[in-house]
Amino acid sequence: MASAALTAAAPVTAATGSAVAAPVPAAGCPVTTGPCPSVASLLAVPKDGRDVEWLKESLQVAVALELATIPPYLCGWWSIEDRSSQAARLIRRILADEMYHMGVVCNLLVAVGGRPRIADAALAYPGPLPGGVRAEVNVYLSGLTRSYVHDVMMAIEAPDVPLARQVEDAPSIGDFYDALLGAFKAAAPEMTARGQLSERIGNDVMEPVTDLDGVERSIGIIKEQGEGTASSPAEAFGDDHPAHYYAFGEIYHGRQLRETEDGWQFTGAPVPFPATRPMARVPAGGWSGASTAVQGLLEQFDTTYAKVLSTLDAAWTDGDPRTLRSAVRAMGAMEAPALRLMETALPDGGGNYGPQFRPPGT
Repeated sequence: MASAALTAAAPVTAATGSAVAAPVPAAGCPVTTGPCPSVASLLAVPKDGRDVEWLKESLQVAVALELATIPPYLCGWWSIEDRSSQAARLIRRILADEMYHMGVVCNLLVAVGGRPRIADAALAYPGPLPGGVRAEVNVYLSGLTRSYVHDVMMAIEAPDVPLARQVEDAPSIGDFYDALLGAFKAAAPEMTARGQLSERIGNDVMEPVTDLDGVERSIGIIKEQGEGTASSPAEAFGDDHPAHYYAFGEIYHGRQLRETEDGWQFTGAPVPFPATRPMARVPAGGWSGASTAVQGLLEQFDTTYAKVLSTLDAAWTDGDPRTLRSAVRAMGAMEAPALRLMETALPDGGGNYGPQFRPPGT
């Protein structure tokens, strides 16, 4: 996969990778109920037509979008040998943020009378992001490499500002969340706390959202943590934690982002690229021709992944935080088979196996 070369001293004016793999078909959203509506089609609905039903449909796409980021980020994190390394800690924080984001949009969907369909929203990799967001990005699974950081991680999180993004023919995640906030304000739906969940996730506390102030605060956190604010990287650094795009950029460039006389550049303290398990890129359809032992690990992983998804569905169906914590424990159980796969060489010597995150029913 080709990508524009960026030097460690390059300012944040470079593209995030407009040269990518050939386009792939539109991603599904709920596997059992048909494809996701495209974000472009949702944004094409006149503002006065963005009612509660529009919000429900759009928030389900948001659930699918947030879920889609977790498997590729997990693969990158699991592949790092030293979890105390700076790169590992950056990715671990981002993973917690993404889990928090998914929980927030699930709560918002419940607040307006919907129910998240998480297992149905699981993405098959490789493929595009749900809803046609960032249509130029092909999301695949691999161990951490610089090209993986650049072409998948940074490309997903790229800010929707001209200095950091050059592809303008598809809506960004930021565009979509702005539209969601606008629809909440315009429709002013009645919101209920019933069925919403409360839980600490990483450094954030997910809480029920019952008014427009809570909606604005929640969506603002999602945008700032992910792609940063639209005006400047500085506004994403209030807690000394760069937004996801810039954190991944520090790993890619090998330097922290700092403001200089010439603008924001990756010229700060070193961020060493970590030693990793050489997980190869998972092919379309998953691994074929694997040994019985490897096949057993793949099935163990995918069975546990299916359990995570179904338990998350049950948590928001029942509004039970204990079920949510059960899903978190099941997620932890995915790591052991993932690491064993990442330490098993492919027969052709082209790297190692890794988890394939096959959606349930595929």
